[in-house]
Amino acid sequence: MDYKAVFFDFDYTLGDATEAIVAGFQYAFAKMGLPEPEREAVRRTIGMMLEDEYTVLTGDSGPENRARFRKLYTEKAGPLQVESTRLFPGAAELLTALHRQGIPAGIVSTKKTGTLQDVLEARGVAHLLTSIVGGDQVSAPKPDPQGLLASVNALGLAPEEVLFCGDTTIDGKTARRAGTHFCAVLNGTTGAEEFLAARVPCDHMADSLWDLKQWLGLN
Repeated sequence: MDYKAVFFDFDYTLGDATEAIVAGFQYAFAKMGLPEPEREAVRRTIGMMLEDEYTVLTGDSGPENRARFRKLYTEKAGPLQVESTRLFPGAAELLTALHRQGIPAGIVSTKKTGTLQDVLEARGVAHLLTSIVGGDQVSAPKPDPQGLLASVNALGLAPEEVLFCGDTTIDGKTARRAGTHFCAVLNGTTGAEEFLAARVPCDHMADSLWDLKQWLGLN
């Protein structure tokens, strides 16, 4: 294949943590005296920073409430992440195939690094990854390319040698700003038409992780 490393977003790219995320939102909103958020409304914000998700759903940009929301959300969602998060079909096989061919694979996500590590270890795939960069390891979240570029630089590679795979236009913009290639993974709430409307350059749009594996020419 043409890439020397492949990096992935996590939520709705490799895995689905919807149950834990929605439960965290519902718990935090109830504690804050807010109306219960609709499940689909929450799903459409996944991929943003938690505080930004709160603001999108409530219109409240006050720093104190944003911080309070994160604390309450984490109380509920944190313990649920490991037990309820599932990998999408083909995720383990894709990571295994990359590992077998000696192609480094990593994750660049807004999720906390420790949560990602725990989830991936519980699903038996953490050892297949060269690096895991969560939102707590960067000073600016995606679409700022800081996390992706740090991962690329750690391997001694140039951005143009790397593929980044994600499910949102935020991920696409991250790849563009970093100078890497990009594959849109259509596992989440962002459809192909939204990537096109946002003019996100895509090397490929994968309907599934099996499709992505095949496109990469991995056995």
